[in-house]
Amino acid sequence: MAGHSKFKNIMHRKGAQDKKRSSMFSKLSREITVAAKMGMPDVDMNPRLRLAVNAAKAQSMPKDNIQRAIDKAIGGDTDNYEEIRYEGYGPGGVAIIVEALTDNRNRTATNVRTAFSKNGGNLGASGAVSHGFDRVGLITYPASAGDAETIFEAALESGAEDVSSNDDEHEIWTAMDALHEVSKALEAKLGEAEGAKLAWRPQTTTEVDEANAATLLKLVDTLEDDDDVQTVWGNYEVSDAVMEKLG
Repeated sequence: MAGHSKFKNIMHRKGAQDKKRSSMFSKLSREITVAAKMGMPDVDMNPRLRLAVNAAKAQSMPKDNIQRAIDKAIGGDTDNYEEIRYEGYGPGGVAIIVEALTDNRNRTATNVRTAFSKNGGNLGASGAVSHGFDRVGLITYPASAGDAETIFEAALESGAEDVSSNDDEHEIWTAMDALHEVSKALEAKLGEAEGAKLAWRPQTTTEVDEANAATLLKLVDTLEDDDDVQTVWGNYEVSDAVMEKLG
């Protein structure tokens, strides 16, 4: 399983999805509020807000919750969230990028640093690993949206740069500044996407062996469980054989 897709289809995580639902809604709400505050509170005029709202809808977040998050920005009743990126190395020397939205930089930095140190990694300086990634757009559709050929043709016609399909989902990659445009074109062809956001795509990947995989997965879980952390990206590959051994 590649590190850029947030372990969506790793079996051991599926059982924990309901427990994490509240935390997920909180993170989605925070992104909606920040997006609405930074631009216009209108999804048609604010590409970042539109992507945030679409991501919330894809996770079945209630409309009332979405509207409350937007209203919070309009009313000025919101904390001053800061976007911060952390970079470091996980078990086996894999590169990891952590994106956070926080109202307390010191708290978040401490939590992220502790997660790395307790799970076989170490936090690096800004720019330590991001040079090995490309900043791109990522649009995801469930496998049920169509077969690989259908998705590829739709993506090509919509201006996407690359497509990766597996048994669970289709990942459509775009240029960073083309994400909104391609997303709208695909929506007309395939319906609403499961997710659309800016991503860090590794230029090369590192295969993680069984000895390091369990600790790596624990590190990513710990980071993603933090309320301030929005997304975790990495350049690792965990094979199906290793995942089966881990159970």
